Amino acid sequence: MNKNYVIENVKDFHLYDVLECGQCFHFQRTDTGVSPGVFEYDIVFRDRILHIKEEPDSDGVRLIFENTEDWEYQAIWKSYFDLDRDYSEIKSRIIEADPRLEEIIEEHNGIRILKQDFFETLISFIISQNKQIPQIKQVVNNLSSDLGTKFDVTMINRLSSEFDAFFPTADQLYNATEEEIRLSKCGFRAPYIKDAAEKVYTGEISEKELSRLSTFDAKQKLMTIYGVGEKVANCVLLFGLGRTDTFPVDVWMKRICEYMYFDGDTSKSEIEAFAMDKFGDVAGYAQQYLFMYGQKHKIGT
Repeated sequence: MNKNYVIENVKDFHLYDVLECGQCFHFQRTDTGVSPGVFEYDIVFRDRILHIKEEPDSDGVRLIFENTEDWEYQAIWKSYFDLDRDYSEIKSRIIEADPRLEEIIEEHNGIRILKQDFFETLISFIISQNKQIPQIKQVVNNLSSDLGTKFDVTMINRLSSEFDAFFPTADQLYNATEEEIRLSKCGFRAPYIKDAAEKVYTGEISEKELSRLSTFDAKQKLMTIYGVGEKVANCVLLFGLGRTDTFPVDVWMKRICEYMYFDGDTSKSEIEAFAMDKFGDVAGYAQQYLFMYGQKHKIGT
């Protein structure tokens, strides 16, 4: 396959903003950084791989999906990048709820919430506890290379990075020993990963069931997995199940919200409830911009 799928003048989208904001981990930037406005990435998603390039365009950006037929874009990548959604409306609603975020939204106007694989998102955010993004990406790649299904030669030749395997399925992780999982350098999270894989493999945790539950009940169900607390559960709900009314609160988000909305020390649960009430079903999007706002203004550092 050597056909590229190209979209012109895509608005409210920038590959760097989308991929580098901490919502996914099985990707690698591959461009040299020399050409202004040009970004290239390798992405692994379920049983597909993608080399994607972004270039400046007259009214937005041009996206080039390399070695991608029309059917693959329509069936997989359009949904994955959430390209059918009107993000201008989402941003307007966030600004209406808090005008202070208008400037940071304009600076990072290309953020989108990806439609990721539920199981990979669950395991990735279990891994994420007390780790920086480069470390999380390395563990995800290690797990894939050690326990996932290997690419065939034609797939490897389509990529610029050193990826060689898909993320392991629940079946593959269920059948792996805790010692084999620990070789990925996931540390104390190995039994958490093993328990999550077992619960998904046996059907005790089911994406279909979670999709039918309320956001609150789905979170409680996810928290029955060993090692999954409120923050990880909320990340899985937002990034793996599309529950954009959720608002993950880690230590940094706690400090940012305390600075912006409270007078002092406030519990994570109170912050979460406040944000969900303030931003409604765009709370997950608002969380991304609040994180960027905190970084810019060095809040909580």
